Amino acid sequence: MQKFLRRLERFSQSLLSPLSYLSAAGLLLVLGALLTSKPLCQAMPVLQWAPLQLVGQLLYNGMMVLINNLSVILCVGVAAVRAKTEKQDAALLALMAYLVFLTANHTALEALGLLAQPNGMTGLAGTGQTTILGIQVVDTGVASGIVLGFAAAWLFNRTCEKQFYGMITQLYSGLRWSFLWLSALAVALGLGFCFVCPPLQRAVSALTGWIAASGNAGVFLYGFLERLLIPTGLHHLIYMPFQFSSLGGSLTVGSVTYTGAYAVCMTEYTMGLPLSDGIVWMYTGFTKTFGYLGIAAAFIFTARRENRARTAAAMIPLAVTASVASITEPIDFLFCFVSPLLWVAHAVITGGFMVLLHVLHVRAFTSNLLGSLVFNLSAGEQLQNMPLLYLLGLAETLTYFAVFSVLIKAKDLPTPGREAALSTDQSPYADPQEVCRFIAALGGPENIAQLGNCFTRLRLTVRDASLLDMGALLSLPHKGLVVQGTRVQLVCGLHAAQLRRALEQQLAEMAPV
Repeated sequence: MQKFLRRLERFSQSLLSPLSYLSAAGLLLVLGALLTSKPLCQAMPVLQWAPLQLVGQLLYNGMMVLINNLSVILCVGVAAVRAKTEKQDAALLALMAYLVFLTANHTALEALGLLAQPNGMTGLAGTGQTTILGIQVVDTGVASGIVLGFAAAWLFNRTCEKQFYGMITQLYSGLRWSFLWLSALAVALGLGFCFVCPPLQRAVSALTGWIAASGNAGVFLYGFLERLLIPTGLHHLIYMPFQFSSLGGSLTVGSVTYTGAYAVCMTEYTMGLPLSDGIVWMYTGFTKTFGYLGIAAAFIFTARRENRARTAAAMIPLAVTASVASITEPIDFLFCFVSPLLWVAHAVITGGFMVLLHVLHVRAFTSNLLGSLVFNLSAGEQLQNMPLLYLLGLAETLTYFAVFSVLIKAKDLPTPGREAALSTDQSPYADPQEVCRFIAALGGPENIAQLGNCFTRLRLTVRDASLLDMGALLSLPHKGLVVQGTRVQLVCGLHAAQLRRALEQQLAEMAPV
């Protein structure tokens, strides 16, 4: 069990580095969302000024391109983190491999006659395919990027030092040998996903008929799976059929029939008709509006006391982004891989509150905080139990806060802010003498085999553990020291990358000419 937990920890740590930028991206994203929010622009006409709208669109679209391409970012980031040497080359090769993977997947889909045709209103959503970097491929969420990133790092570590000595074959030594292997892997995965993913997608799609016919049990499963499947991209196959097909109901007005929960609800709203029960399939926005506020509050509350201010600064913009703009990925990927337990609890709470909304006959809009307020205030008598909607929203926020806080503390889960104390002061290793002292404590420059870092830890591998001077290592300034055989981890907070660079520079200066 301990071995499994250590592997899970290493897995989540490998994802932390590329995901660590999402907090900063979320701050810009929410600013762009607010500047371009139609309800807010109507309330504050000054925001309609063209230069402000341009700034808002630049910020929003600029950050959304990162959210929409997280698979690419994770592939490159994971490969760089997991590579033992030449990390920049590993990252570049992973990017090239991902491009080969996308092209191979598209080419295979086209050759097999499996390319989906986009719908005029919903595009490729709900078809099981999507577009990444302009290439239409099977929709795997971030799963393909993570799989290829880990596989690329594994192959790179085993091939990057391979040398050939023949007059012709030596051209394919080292990194070029790695490139050949990674290209072959990318082609194989691109082809393989064409056969592996469609059966999974059909299995998920088959559930939609059962969901539609199963009353509150179906409503719960709908909400549960819509959240649970986000990392795989399969969640589109859950909500799209209900929101845009006959599974979500239909409405006939004169000679025109409107099909799908979205079309029916918007028609009822526009024509002043009472909202029907089909609006329950539109409640996927309820948790985005209210639940993520509780998640963020739990992360802040359970953070170490010395880290709470930093955690709050990172989480509040992301929570506001989820509530105001219904963009949840920046928070989702901060904990869905780190703690599957929290992710399952998240899906359960989402499904449970959708059932409560349905059972209590709440018929109101929940798209996002500003949008739902505008729709609900303007709909008036079309709605049912609108005050109860916001009471349930408060209840969901408190439920998330309580459940997440208890689970995080009980299981000591590594959520944001629960790392060892982080200091924002100048790094104690800015002094070259301190760096030399550290190298000496590690047994000298010849004893350092590998050097890297994650977000808050310096990670080293030494050749001979007996040469480590534990007394000197413990006396060095740090927040924690972990030694496992020849592996050494030094917890040094946000200075980890700075310390790694200082060590690399000093080792280069100490290397014999």
